[in-house]
Amino acid sequence: MKKFSINCDFGGVKAPFSFYIGRPEASRNPIQHQAEWLAKVRGGTVPEDVMTSLAKLKELAEKNGVPFEDLCIYALSTAAEPLENNNSDK
Repeated sequence: MKKFSINCDFGGVKAPFSFYIGRPEASRNPIQHQAEWLAKVRGGTVPEDVMTSLAKLKELAEKNGVPFEDLCIYALSTAAEPLENNNSDK
């Protein structure tokens, strides 16, 4: 299980919130239960593009037989590389 921080919306205010990603239930979004809890208890919402991206990563992990949390780490590190490379040029 891995811990990720996702910027969520709390009544118009964006703030990071921790989510735990492990082996998701087959028929649900990988963070669906946590997102539902966040909405009910804290009044926050996870951005729809994050929910969609996690669902797509879950499908890819299943299709390729790799652990979902490992694919999430890889995807995040790959997405951050262009930003790091651009910042090193300055």
